[in-house]
Amino acid sequence: MSGRGPVGTALIVAALLVILRFAAPAAGQTALPCAPFTQQPLAAPAPREAGAAVRRFELINRRVKSLPHRILFLGDSITERFDPEVWRRNMMPRGVLNAGVNGDRTEHLLWRLEHGNLAGPPPAGIVLLIGTNDLTNGGHGRSPAVAAEGIRADLGYLRRHLPAARILLLGLWPRGAAPADRLRRATVAVNRLIQTCGDDRAIVYADIGDVLLDPEGRLTRAISPDLLHFSRRGYERLAPLLDALLDSRLAGR
Repeated sequence: MSGRGPVGTALIVAALLVILRFAAPAAGQTALPCAPFTQQPLAAPAPREAGAAVRRFELINRRVKSLPHRILFLGDSITERFDPEVWRRNMMPRGVLNAGVNGDRTEHLLWRLEHGNLAGPPPAGIVLLIGTNDLTNGGHGRSPAVAAEGIRADLGYLRRHLPAARILLLGLWPRGAAPADRLRRATVAVNRLIQTCGDDRAIVYADIGDVLLDPEGRLTRAISPDLLHFSRRGYERLAPLLDALLDSRLAGR
C-alpha cells in the first residue's frame, strides 16, 4: 500500500502537468510540416568506403571544430566542387563552411551528421542541398518519393539536433539537357514534394535552379559540362540568389 496521501498525490500530478506543459511545445517546435512521402523503408545511415570520401568526411569533422563559421552548407559533389573563386567571393564573407562530400546520397549525409559533422559549435544556419545522387542510375536509382523521404530524414535530424538553427532547404538543381530528360523530371518531382517541408520560419525552402537554364529550359554544356555539375558560369548565376537568401533569411541567426 502506498504511503502517499491526497496532498502528495496532488503535488506529483501538478509536477507532471508542468513537465508536459513545457516538454510538449519543445517537441512540436522541431516537428516537420511535411508528412512522410512514402512508406517504403529507407536505406540505413551508412558511411562511405572510398578513400577520398573518408578523407573529406574527416576534414569536415576537423573544420567544424576549428574554423569559425555561422552557416554549414551540407551536400554532395555539387557543394564540394563549388567554384573556388565564387566561394571565396560570395560564401566565405558570409561565414559559410563547405560540408559537401562528392558522391554522397541522403543516407551518407545522415551518417555524417551522426558521426561528427555537427560536433562543432552549433551553427546559426544550415544550407541543405542533397538527394540528386539518390536518383542516379548505377545500382541505386530511386524514385522521387524515396529520394524526397531521404531528404526529409536528414531534415528531421537537423531540426532535432539544431533546434535553434534556421535551415535553408534548397530544391535540387536541374540536370539533363532538356526538360523531358528522365533525371530532370525526377528532380522536379522531388522538389514538388520537399517544398512542403518549408514553413518559412525554421525551414525556408527555395528553388533557384531555373537561373541555370536557357529560355527553352535547356541546361547547356557551358553551364554544366556533364549536365550534372556546374562550371564557374553556373555558380556565378547561382551566387547572387544564394547571397540574397543567406542575407535575408539566415542573417542574424
